Amino acid sequence: MEGIVFLGNRELEVAEFEDPTPGPGEVVLEIKASGMCGSDLHFYRSPDGPASLGLTGTGPKIGGHEPCGVVVAKAADVPDTALEIGDRVMCHHYSGCGTCTDCRSGWQQLCRNGFVVYGATANGAHAKYFLAKADTMVPLPDELSFAAGAAISCGTGTAYGALVRMGLTAPDTIAVYGLGPVGMSAVMFAHEMGARVIAIDLSPERLAMADTFGADHLVAATEVDPVEAVDELTGGRGAEMTIDCSGAAQARAQAVRSTAIWGTCCLVGEGGRLELDVSPDLLRRQITLLGSWTFSSIGQADCARYVAERGIDVDRLFTHHFTLDQAHDAYALFDRQTIGKGYFTFD
Repeated sequence: MEGIVFLGNRELEVAEFEDPTPGPGEVVLEIKASGMCGSDLHFYRSPDGPASLGLTGTGPKIGGHEPCGVVVAKAADVPDTALEIGDRVMCHHYSGCGTCTDCRSGWQQLCRNGFVVYGATANGAHAKYFLAKADTMVPLPDELSFAAGAAISCGTGTAYGALVRMGLTAPDTIAVYGLGPVGMSAVMFAHEMGARVIAIDLSPERLAMADTFGADHLVAATEVDPVEAVDELTGGRGAEMTIDCSGAAQARAQAVRSTAIWGTCCLVGEGGRLELDVSPDLLRRQITLLGSWTFSSIGQADCARYVAERGIDVDRLFTHHFTLDQAHDAYALFDRQTIGKGYFTFD
């Protein structure tokens, strides 16, 4: 089979790999949708791909950490009560030891005994077939498309997990910094939860998309100071909740500084630094500052159920879909950060 490998410096290749065969405790998915996530751009842009970010493994790895598909093979030790051939599933794209407290609570990415990240340190889903541990599989509700399942497998699930952890409620105003796939999902969910949403980005195209996802106010960070804009829109209070989905140092600091007294700021965007003047920015405004890294496998299932039960049209996040022979153009376009979400399909 063929799979996408990130080489770094905005280069990739479509390389040949053996079709996977399940070993003990493993299953093989036929991928129906493999999402493109903002984190993939870190691997795509960095000098040596995943290796330059401290993510190492033996040999080149297939990218893509938003897998969604159908079980087509499984090891003999995977019982039918856990998974059957033909099951529609997503993947919680981390695998740890499986026995520690964090793994057993669904947080395999926090495993202190070491873990792999599918699409970085182990082969991911930008290929027709995908091999993973059976205990990383999460059922995909029948009401949801494979594309929606791919989104929930990272970007959309990350936004949902952060908002739940923040305790967002209908009376709140939330300022969302960065309108990539995660930020756009945060706008969508915050609107569904009844909050007033201020959407902030550099891209006119993404601001226009946020308007269709229920943002109450749009702030073009190229034209105005976002902190001043949020202050004006909230009558000088600031937003009760702020979330940075960009990973950019300036936007992170602005998110903190536009948070209301006693408010909560959540950092979701990966990488980079945050510099604050601790007393005026945090202490003297009683700010709660959270870091939220993706979600647990249980949280992923909760997100999928929430989307299915409320009929939320996650598919609207997708503006493009691609086949493997379009991989170079797909990531070059995604790298511009003006489009919505994209995914690869193999049918």
